[in-house]
Amino acid sequence: MPDQICIIGLGYVGLPLAVAFGRNRPTLGFDIDEKRVSELRTGNDQTGEISEQELAKATHLTLTANPTEITDAKIYIVTVPTPVDTSHRPDLRPLLAASKTVGAVLKPGDLVIYESTVYPGATEEDCVPVLEAESGLRFNQDFHVGYSPERINPGDKNRRLANITKVTSGSTPEVAAEVDALYNEVVTAGTHLAPSIRVAEAAKVIENSQRDINIALVNELAMIFNRMGIDTEAVLQAAGSKWNFLPFRPGLVGGHCIGVDPYYLTHKAESLGYHPDILLAGRRLNDGMGTYVAQQMIKALVKRGKPMHRVLIMGLTFKENCPDLRNTRVVDVVQGLEDYGLTVDVHDPHADPIAARATLGLKLVEQPEQQAYDGIILAVAHAEFAKMQDRDFRAFGTEGAVLYDLKYILPPEASDLRL
Repeated sequence: MPDQICIIGLGYVGLPLAVAFGRNRPTLGFDIDEKRVSELRTGNDQTGEISEQELAKATHLTLTANPTEITDAKIYIVTVPTPVDTSHRPDLRPLLAASKTVGAVLKPGDLVIYESTVYPGATEEDCVPVLEAESGLRFNQDFHVGYSPERINPGDKNRRLANITKVTSGSTPEVAAEVDALYNEVVTAGTHLAPSIRVAEAAKVIENSQRDINIALVNELAMIFNRMGIDTEAVLQAAGSKWNFLPFRPGLVGGHCIGVDPYYLTHKAESLGYHPDILLAGRRLNDGMGTYVAQQMIKALVKRGKPMHRVLIMGLTFKENCPDLRNTRVVDVVQGLEDYGLTVDVHDPHADPIAARATLGLKLVEQPEQQAYDGIILAVAHAEFAKMQDRDFRAFGTEGAVLYDLKYILPPEASDLRL
């Protein structure tokens, strides 16, 4: 019988992992959110990542919110969030709390693997001391650790856990090989065994930093081309005819990865006395895009001589076709418009209205009013919106309303503004 695995955290990352291992080996799925565990037991995954049928196939998976029930596991995989605080500093509290939970039940011979995104060194410098303190055991003598950064893409039904190459690592060469073999049980795309935990940590944090910088570049280009009266998408399509041009598009950069991970690397760099100019410049530019979008809408309304009473924003989640509201930068557009005294309605068929109210202070409208809005902003390219035509969106607007297409859902001539 294979060793029992315990997944700590059953969110976007942990649940698919628990289901994958739970098909073939004894697996515990632990989360401190009792409501979440209760829903999953009925086959209901609020994130939309795992279907009821997929949960049912994980016949060796047991779900619990009780930490006393995870004592028999031999392998613990930590998949909790690693956010930043309001000052953009890494917030390791969920990770350290999970380490305490594991440390309290850790036994000689156990293995702890971390998947949460961190700066290089965090696993061995921040998490391991907690494990040692809570368990009274010695690192690399009584227990070992590994690191295998998550690569889950919320809302993506094609790129999933099994078909995304997994980076693996361990605290000794022998443990690294064990971690690598473990993930090869569920990842058909294969693995990449990194030479150290710090290399694996660094690889993860630069994946999203690289995307952040590239998006910042095209966001800045969009601002320049807007001043020139040039359509940014037309420029990018023309440039994209060259074989090595990277197909990034401008937009709002939110979510739990791209808008957060670079701050982990900049934090570590600054602690070592290095000021990372490019990383922080990209973050500043991307963090300011919501305000820029709001200002563009205000300018367009003023130029048209339109009254500035109400604006409709279509989409609130940080990306299309998923309910994830974490770090969505659509809220910056809302705030920017409200600063000018406008009333803003937000409609999103994927977002949970209760979560939107609780976490963002926004009340979603279930169905926008017809002929009610002076401006309409297409902020998220949900499949429901992508099927609509310009007349469908304009039906929500007053006469001469400004239609702003952030996501290139419509043909260029069908909207009044594009990013």
